[in-house]
Amino acid sequence: MHRIAVVGASGYTGVELLRLLARHPDTRLVSVTSRQSAGQAVSEVFPSLQGSLDLVFEDVDPARLADLADLVFTAVPHQAAMGMIPTLLDAGCRVVDLSADFRISDRTVYEAWYQEHTAPELLAESVYGLPELFRNQISSARLVANPGCYPTSVALALAPLLENRLIDPATIIVDSKSGTSGAGRAAKVDSLYCEVNEGFKAYGLPRHRHTPEIEQTLSRLAGREVTISFTPHLLPVNRGILSTCYANLTGPQSLDALHALFRQRYAAEPFVRVLPQGRLPNISQVAGSNYCDIGLALDERTGRVIVLAAIDNLVKGAAGQAVQNMNLMLALPETEGLLAPPVFP
Repeated sequence: MHRIAVVGASGYTGVELLRLLARHPDTRLVSVTSRQSAGQAVSEVFPSLQGSLDLVFEDVDPARLADLADLVFTAVPHQAAMGMIPTLLDAGCRVVDLSADFRISDRTVYEAWYQEHTAPELLAESVYGLPELFRNQISSARLVANPGCYPTSVALALAPLLENRLIDPATIIVDSKSGTSGAGRAAKVDSLYCEVNEGFKAYGLPRHRHTPEIEQTLSRLAGREVTISFTPHLLPVNRGILSTCYANLTGPQSLDALHALFRQRYAAEPFVRVLPQGRLPNISQVAGSNYCDIGLALDERTGRVIVLAAIDNLVKGAAGQAVQNMNLMLALPETEGLLAPPVFP
């Protein structure tokens, strides 16, 4: 039984991790931390976990966690993660980091979009944790950078096209919509019910922080530098992301051929569902699950392909993918603890 700790477990991503790990057959939660909830029972802070976890939130002590756990999830804000991860690694722990601190391999790029990086020596070692693209590297990694929610949906939507040089990378436009849980659990005016309900708006323009992460992954797939136009929007729903990706084809293609390509590319991937022709993804069909649903359309008039991807931003976009990475790192079945179907309605 593998010993697991979760740092920063009182946010939306944290509670989703606890929900998934509470029923994982091959792991045992030995510590959950939260500075703001230290001393409180997990079930007191999250009544939804009543009867599932009997742990109490502790304050963060990286040295103690290193003694207790084999693997640690760090679900803390950017910059906080890089302050504790070196201690955990030095003590022999393996880490899945859910912040952005180790996702971007170029220190200069990271610092241009976030802040100063205090552990740059780990950037070269960190493995980007998108299993459908980097499974082999994840399995042997000490430090896995769990991808962001928007970047996950975009990479899975465009990977088959970029790998086969079927689109012009310079023409990529990404239009994404996210539920409000993506903004976190902290009280913010823009996330209040009356601010979000009955509304629909774009935000983070023109420099959303996920842009360099998306471009880094797409550049690896394309074999050249990729710059995209990316516009995120806020939906008045709790959870879910729908990303619509547009790009010009490099030559004539039929929808049948493109659909066959996607089905072949993801045939062995347990969490990517390529929908039948004529069906398009809906966030309500992936809620609470680790699935990514992908649909395709071909605009023959403009020579443009349109790929849509739907995920639950808290599961495949965060906690579920983190558990998927943990399974790979611990040589467990990749789907362990993650095969629950989506919740509907």
